[in-house]
Amino acid sequence: MSSTGDDAAVGGRCAVHMPRTARTVTDLPRVGRFPAVQPGQPAIERLAPTSELLGFRGPTACAAAGITYRQLDYWARTGLLEPSVRTAYPSTSQRLYSFRDILLLKIVKRLLDAGVSLQNIRVAVAHLQAADPAALAGMTLLCDGATVYECSTPQQVVDLLKGGQGVFGIAVGAVWRELELTLGRLHAERTDTGETLVGHDPGDELAQRRNRAV
Repeated sequence: MSSTGDDAAVGGRCAVHMPRTARTVTDLPRVGRFPAVQPGQPAIERLAPTSELLGFRGPTACAAAGITYRQLDYWARTGLLEPSVRTAYPSTSQRLYSFRDILLLKIVKRLLDAGVSLQNIRVAVAHLQAADPAALAGMTLLCDGATVYECSTPQQVVDLLKGGQGVFGIAVGAVWRELELTLGRLHAERTDTGETLVGHDPGDELAQRRNRAV
């Protein structure tokens, strides 16, 4: 992700860096109509969506998790899943969700679609929030429409299926990777500076280049 501003379209020095000479501007080769990074200017810092320095506002969390804002608001107010970066208190502040928060929002949505009760979902959410973040990517959740089971190895999945349970599965690692791609295209906010960062969407960037070339 890159910060907003005129230097947002450039990740480093321009393709052809000419030393300062007495040559006129018309003598210099054209390399495009993009703002060039000046000599000595630091490269733009790109942060992964999973970075603890990034937070995502409510509308972005909804878009990434595939839920409505009404659902997001209700789950936060009832304590099912509150944002870990910043809550809506005082009332003048906006909720700010972490990558992990939105990952859980996506999982909650899928469990609800599978018919799991809110009571059991609350138990599952509490368990996932307490889990080591490094273990989440290798975790599989299976549910039979009532109970949610955690499986961390393929053998546990097989054993659960042999018992006639686990008719619906969620590979947390797959959801994780999908969410990384989605959030990489959406706006974020730095938790240390409050700076708004614009997502990197290759499709949008290509469209911007075409527009500038006209």
